[in-house]
Amino acid sequence: MFQEDLSEYVAHLQLHMALQARNLVPSLNPSLHSLEDSRQQLLHETQANFEKLISRQTA
Repeated sequence: MFQEDLSEYVAHLQLHMALQARNLVPSLNPSLHSLEDSRQQLLHETQANFEKLISRQTA
């Protein structure tokens, strides 16, 4: 039981760190096409929602 909880915690921590690192890296192409902008926005929102879901499940 403890091992499973620890594994879940580590997986959540890795996801959180990856998302935080992604937010710290500036875009290589700041003048993206509007379609690409909307895709990036959707990806960002999806990742944020996924992170919230994971954090609620482990709490």
